[in-house]
Amino acid sequence: MMTATRILASGLVTVFSAVAVAADPYPIVTYSKKAKFDDVRDDLKLAIEGRGLVIDYQSFVNRMLERTGKDVGSARKLYVDAQSFVFCSAALSRKTMEADPANMAMCPYSISVYATASEPGKIYVSYRRPWRPDGSAASRAALKEVEALLDGIAREAVGLKK
Repeated sequence: MMTATRILASGLVTVFSAVAVAADPYPIVTYSKKAKFDDVRDDLKLAIEGRGLVIDYQSFVNRMLERTGKDVGSARKLYVDAQSFVFCSAALSRKTMEADPANMAMCPYSISVYATASEPGKIYVSYRRPWRPDGSAASRAALKEVEALLDGIAREAVGLKK
């Protein structure tokens, strides 16, 4: 049986220490690294595009929160910067949807990169696990492939080896 929380650690990555934390079977996987936001964001973008994937949309989450904070009654600064990249893999998406048409809800994929206001020098890269408690063995297997893709991209962005 899987533990509620699993901590994955890695050694030094160049001069930085990168720590990976994955909660199994919880929906969010997060890796972090002490670095500059722009460097990790650019590495994330390169990790996505380096696999032949096209970024369909770049969401500037922090800008939206700052722009709308006053309108919703909160001026609390959450992030130094926060962005999400939305993309898809034609091959994996087809495989997941052929296994179960309802898997369309898992597409497109999204990976976020952010630095919090409380820890501006620590950059986080996060993604949602494409997981369903139901579905066929083929569906679960296809979604595991999607997770492996997302995990590989997120790890690469923070300089972790698998």
